[in-house]
Amino acid sequence: MEYRRFGDTLIVRIDKNEEITEQVRVVAEKENIKLASVEALGAVNDFTVGVFNTAEKKYYANHFEGAFEIVSLTGTISTKDGEFYLHLHMSAGDDKGCVFGGHLNRANVSATCEMVIRVIDGQVDRRFSDEVGLNLFHFGD
Repeated sequence: MEYRRFGDTLIVRIDKNEEITEQVRVVAEKENIKLASVEALGAVNDFTVGVFNTAEKKYYANHFEGAFEIVSLTGTISTKDGEFYLHLHMSAGDDKGCVFGGHLNRANVSATCEMVIRVIDGQVDRRFSDEVGLNLFHFGD
């Protein structure tokens, strides 16, 4: 992985055989990013995405292997209890144009992943919501 920072924007290249969420963590911690938006495209060959069942308050994971193009990867970097917190969603299409996606748990890059991280001047922490069953943005008491 390599990246360059231009003001509040980081241009990141995640390389073949690297895992996307791990590399985002490396960049965010190195650059001390507390709040940012993330977008990317590229190719993956092994990924797991989940869908949150709101009635059960539980995630269900789906694992995919093969040749996939990232159609969309978007999300946020924030904090929970002051520590790094990543929330990404990814959609990826196969050779027949079928697209699969959801909350990104992990994804291995098969060729490259081109990512843009836009740093936001501020910090928004997350707090677990019993009502929803997720870690939601928390803007103070």
